[in-house]
Amino acid sequence: MTDSLFDPLKMRETTIPNRVMMSPMCQYSAEAGYPTQWHHVHLATRAVGGAGVVFTEATAVEPRGRITPECLGIWSDDHAEALAPTVEFVRNQGAVPGIQLAHAGRKASVSRPREGSDALSLDEGGWETISPSGKPYPREQPPATSRMDRGDIADVIEAFMQAAERSLAAGFEIAEVHAAHGYLLHQFLSPAANSREDEYGGSFENRTRLLREVVTGVREVWPDDMPVFMRISATDWLPDRDSWTIEDSTALAPILLKAGADLIDVSGGGIHPDQQLPDTGPGYQVPYAEQIRTETGTPTAAVGGVTEATHADALVRNGRTDLVALGRELLRRPYWPLQAAHELDAEIEWPPQYHRGRFAWIREIV
Repeated sequence: MTDSLFDPLKMRETTIPNRVMMSPMCQYSAEAGYPTQWHHVHLATRAVGGAGVVFTEATAVEPRGRITPECLGIWSDDHAEALAPTVEFVRNQGAVPGIQLAHAGRKASVSRPREGSDALSLDEGGWETISPSGKPYPREQPPATSRMDRGDIADVIEAFMQAAERSLAAGFEIAEVHAAHGYLLHQFLSPAANSREDEYGGSFENRTRLLREVVTGVREVWPDDMPVFMRISATDWLPDRDSWTIEDSTALAPILLKAGADLIDVSGGGIHPDQQLPDTGPGYQVPYAEQIRTETGTPTAAVGGVTEATHADALVRNGRTDLVALGRELLRRPYWPLQAAHELDAEIEWPPQYHRGRFAWIREIV
């Protein structure tokens, strides 16, 4: 039988109750990396709303890996302990709690988007960033950026591994390594940001080396019965220069599976402000996930302009993706999965506290 949007998905020994995944979405509301009440309500509401997987935002593995000073972090045991009550609540609603482990690299040390995303000086609470080649992200007056040496590379790998261990202690069941949107691991992948001439630059094998080492390290400390996801930008959207392409991503996918990843969460862009975005219509990034899945057999999550239940269901039924990742739509409609299940005449668990609302709502619609 063909899988549908509300069929479970088993990955290793973890069963995801349905194929709706809440994408990691930065809230820029943390305090010194610690979650606030906002994070609890934000994540808990989507679990109550029926999403099968609920992901944190990009969560920095070390302080200099934050995008902004207000980004979430997990570089200490105290950070993990602060996240644990929210993780437990999400799991108790039947959703699978996931954490996205991230390092912003040269895109770090900026103000929040709602404050302009401007580079922050040391006096403004900013910090020196790190990058593969010492080249800052192209922006007006970027923060100082240093070229990573072997010690920095080893530190980053260790930071990802320790963050994964803390995530496990906090109760997360999926760890996702963030290698998309122009952040540090993506910076190593793309020739548009990586001009190194050592074993971490130049050839495809060398540019993918750090990511392979990070995934291998995370897999070493993550339980064998729980999945590891990877988020990648399938393409840099830079057709007129040497850059990362969908062909590179398709070649990378089986390598990541061999290193210990279980699913590729497919997005796009972010490496350079000159990127040329495609037409951003419904499902505009789905073809990338479909190509990776079709050509390599790698499980994928597709994202990008999916807003309608029938569309999301068709993506799964037609074998174009395994999970449908919703971002902005879940900001607009936190209970989208409950409504989608009704539209598709699918069974989904409602919180018992909301049963009266469910039956009244169904009667009104019918």
